[in-house]
Formats: sequence, structure tokens, C-alpha cells
Amino acid sequence: MKLENAITDAVLVSQYLRGEESSLEVLITRHKQRIYSFIYSKVLDRDITEDVFQDTFIKVIRTLKRGKYNEEGKFLPWVMRIAHNLVIDHFRRNKRMPKFSSSNSDFDIFDVISNGQESTENTMISEQVREDLRRIIQELPNDQKEVLIMRMYKDMSFKEIAECTDVSINTALGRMRYALINLRKVIDKHNIVLTN
Repeated sequence: MKLENAITDAVLVSQYLRGEESSLEVLITRHKQRIYSFIYSKVLDRDITEDVFQDTFIKVIRTLKRGKYNEEGKFLPWVMRIAHNLVIDHFRRNKRMPKFSSSNSDFDIFDVISNGQESTENTMISEQVREDLRRIIQELPNDQKEVLIMRMYKDMSFKEIAECTDVSINTALGRMRYALINLRKVIDKHNIVLTN
């Protein structure tokens, strides 16, 4: 067993941060096959896999050099998450997936979640959309968040929402309307791409 195999990822990351460039080489060599295989299983193209793999480690290096790495010894899952996000970015770019326009009055943010296709790329993109939605819903005021969750996730009628929150039906409808308006603003502010 080689000496470098006995050194943990966390120690190698620390060594790299102290200027020992060879530690990063050990990390890349250690995890290359797993990361490369993961990327290839999603994109099914060797050239694209090479590009995404290189982009993954460019992002890893930049993040480490900026001192933004704080995964508490979970190096591989962190790198896999970066690779996962870059694969999603690749699919979004290549499909030229549109950003939803806030001028579309029929816009329903939750329509983007349910698409019937089960391909790997659609599954990954749907997971990312759900994660983005969960994050931006947290930015809503509590009264709007409460109505939106009851309506969209608990499938409650506006009458049930009104009774449960002790407000009028019109107030519940108004809160839902403002929740959707505010979601659009957050999506625009963060330039979030939701796909269908």
C-alpha cells in the first residue's frame, strides 16, 4: 500500500492549501475514475466527459484557493456535487432551455416540476429545479410561504387555506398571488433557469 493511500482527503486538502501542489494531484488521481465514470454515465460522450471533468477540477481549485471549502472532510461528495451541477449546466446550455418570462400571465412555477420524461438528464434537471424552488420559497414572507405550501404541496383549496389560517378567501388568494409575483422576482434576481 502506497503511503499516499493512507493519507485522508482532508489531510491532502490541508496540505494543498498550505502550498503542496502535489497533494491535489493525489486527490485527482485517487478519485478520477469515480468522478469520470459518474459524468460519463450522465452525458454518454467521452469528449463532453473530459470537458466536464476538467471544468469540475478547475472549479475545485478556484474554490479551494478562495478559501471557500468547508465540507469537513467530505471531499468526494463535494466534488461529485460540483460535477453534477456542471452536467446539469451542460444539458441546459445544449438544450438552449429558456428562462421563463415573467411577462407570461399564465406562468405557473410548479408546472416546471412535473414532466413525464424519465431520462437521466430530465431527472437531474428536475431534482435541481426542486432544490432551486425549495431555496427560493424560503425567501418569501411567512404568510405568502404558508399559503403557497398549503396550496401547491398540500393540495388544499383556498377555502381550506382560509379556514386554516383564519383569514378570508380573498386574503388567501391575494397572498398566493403575491407569493407567485415574489417568486418571479427572486427567480429574476438570482437568474435561476427553470426548465420544462
